[in-house]
Amino acid sequence: MNESTVTLQGWVGSEVRERDANGVPVASFRLACTPRYLKEGTWTDGPTSWFTINAWRGLAHNVVESVHKGDAVFVEGRIRADTWQRDGLPDSTTLVVDARVLGHDLNRGVCSFVRPVRGTVTEEQAAEPTRGPEQPVQEVA
Repeated sequence: MNESTVTLQGWVGSEVRERDANGVPVASFRLACTPRYLKEGTWTDGPTSWFTINAWRGLAHNVVESVHKGDAVFVEGRIRADTWQRDGLPDSTTLVVDARVLGHDLNRGVCSFVRPVRGTVTEEQAAEPTRGPEQPVQEVA
């Protein structure tokens, strides 16, 4: 399999947007990555690169609950270039990363980890029978 994977570190530059893609939850946001380097004893910012980050399925739910504009994060995932045309304008390209792993950058702040509760059962669901009425077991002679 020839997939291009990347690890990015940067700042969330937009609010997280939640959507549904054919029944699959997706959370998307823009990520700004600005390199810093030491030039003549002074830290200098390089040019900022922008990426669209997509988190799918369970990761999407966690991103919606945890990530906000301005947060420092890291992302690992598959990168691709989406190119489209607009009337009378040059082609436009967006770099998109389908995240496999995403988290807060603890070099830039602190956070608390909370395990998500998945598949909780409501009282009504718990009261519903999961199979037909019980039948006595037939004894085999």
